Amino acid sequence: MPVKVSVIIPVYNPGIYIEDCITSLQRQSLPPDEYEVIFVDDGSTDGTPARLDALASEDPRVTVVHQENSGWSGKPRNVGIAAAKGEYVMFVDNDDYLGDEALERMYDYGVAHSADVVVGKMAGKGRGVPVELFRRNHPRASVENAPLIDSLTPHKMFRREFLDEIGLRFPEGRRRLEDHVFVTEAYLRAGNVSVLSDYVCYYHVKRDDASNAGFQRFDPVGYFKNLREALDVVDRYTEPGPVRDRLHRRWLRIEMVERMRGKRLLTAPEEYRRELFREIHGVVVERFAPGVAAGLPLTQRIIAALIAADRLDDLVAFAEWEASVRVRAEPGAIRWEDGALKVDLTAEYRAADAVMTFPSSPAGAATDGAPKDVTEAIALVGADTVTAFGKATADLLLRERSSSAQYFQSVEVTREMVPVGDGERVRLVLRATATIDPATAADGVPPGGGLWDALVRVRLGGWTKECRLGPSPRKGDAAAPAGVPADRVVLPYWTAKGQLALDVDRATKRLGLSDLTRATVTGDRLSVPVPVYVPGETAVVLRLTAASGSVDVPGTLTPDGDGSVLEAAVPVAELEGTPRRLALCLVPGADEPRFLPLPFGLRAGSGAVQVVRPPVPGAVRKLARRARRLLGRVRRAAVNRLKARRA
Repeated sequence: MPVKVSVIIPVYNPGIYIEDCITSLQRQSLPPDEYEVIFVDDGSTDGTPARLDALASEDPRVTVVHQENSGWSGKPRNVGIAAAKGEYVMFVDNDDYLGDEALERMYDYGVAHSADVVVGKMAGKGRGVPVELFRRNHPRASVENAPLIDSLTPHKMFRREFLDEIGLRFPEGRRRLEDHVFVTEAYLRAGNVSVLSDYVCYYHVKRDDASNAGFQRFDPVGYFKNLREALDVVDRYTEPGPVRDRLHRRWLRIEMVERMRGKRLLTAPEEYRRELFREIHGVVVERFAPGVAAGLPLTQRIIAALIAADRLDDLVAFAEWEASVRVRAEPGAIRWEDGALKVDLTAEYRAADAVMTFPSSPAGAATDGAPKDVTEAIALVGADTVTAFGKATADLLLRERSSSAQYFQSVEVTREMVPVGDGERVRLVLRATATIDPATAADGVPPGGGLWDALVRVRLGGWTKECRLGPSPRKGDAAAPAGVPADRVVLPYWTAKGQLALDVDRATKRLGLSDLTRATVTGDRLSVPVPVYVPGETAVVLRLTAASGSVDVPGTLTPDGDGSVLEAAVPVAELEGTPRRLALCLVPGADEPRFLPLPFGLRAGSGAVQVVRPPVPGAVRKLARRARRLLGRVRRAAVNRLKARRA
């Protein structure tokens, strides 16, 4: 069987962090004979070489290449390409890992769309990843119709023949941004790039020891020398004009402006800050045409202008103000409608812990040159924010707590200017209603079991800011009844900090089933109101348990206001004598059905059924009696010791 994918992993002293990577490669859904794994050990000095050799001796898919340390990841990746037999090559870092179906999905998607490059959705565990790129699938993406340039890490799938045809390899040696040079050229020369957004393929992990290569402080002179090489690639394969400016803008925005703003600038040591500024100033002045900065939002444009004007002190002052700006999203009503969870919220900016206000009738914001001082810069940002308020957006994302995978939800937004004081200033308030459909919430499929946090992402005034939805005063409580749509038990609840989260198929006590007090039996028919939302009549299973065994009977949940009514026919003849404990399964068709205990039991006799307190199992009663006897002995011994001391 031909090898479909060769996975190439450069390795240098990863320690235990390589284990998740290894495990994820062994779990791949692609048949074992259709992919290979090539570890290129770049002179590791820990126990990794022996670990990899042992792995290769056990797993025929694994090849290990040992070489002297080259100083960075470029040469190991090139060695891996040379050794690869696959139709596609996939690059993975030794401290990251793949989704279980990543290779199969990315390969199939690439073949289906004749892609030279396949970009799989990413999730960041403790580190940032592109978000806008993965709003939807892009079967035929380019730097002109999709924000590809936001993702320049090499953790993608490349058609090996394409790399050979154009002679593309990573720059080697002790250097930075070799991936920018490689990926940028691949994007610009590919016949097609496909972006797969409906499955998380790649997990970027921030190590607990903070030793990821990308998190280390770099030498500004060497770094920006290497950055110029990425700009050279853009210049080589594009003509002067809007496309080139848009691509250059990526490096101006991410590698320069973002390093010279807010907390990132303020936390840098002063000497390093000045060295960094000198190098950034040099690149901005010598390499960027006027159209590059002109396409930035005003806040970033001001920073770029201050960089070009060589005004570091004003940059620091502007950063001190900007660092205080954040977004706050407050929850409103949360309820179930038509099988989906509706979440109302309001969001607005705050600065220095106070609500931001803006001029109600702003003059036109200047667009050229640097402001004369920071006061003018702040005034310009305020005026521009009001002018662009009609384009402000608010999104709600669900982020899986265990994996950090995140998914956009459907949102309807209205914008409101709220007068303040004498009306010369206003608050800018975004009001939104998000719809979370458990059948499609994870890019068209139901979310997996676990905990999911709700995040609000606001784009306004040149900022894109995220925050958790909250706080609510009802910390720890349910935010709305649990729901059972799409064969999932979904409970919206407030965390200990009062932030909205969803518990999918895990909740027990929070479901409120311990508070059922209105159970009735008429003839053989049990009926009890249950605080669980269902979109329509829903089949459940009721389990009746005694020492002699269990009996499962079918039941239904029927919508009733915010909750439902549980009804089941009780097998009276089978219940004679011993009381029965009750448990309810809300999703009988689950792979591992869960039965949740109910706070009452049933006793049958003389052809009738009574609701009783839940009977305590015999073993539990014995344990309770032993505990009481032991507690009595301890108390008596304590009393005797006290009497002895008094005597």
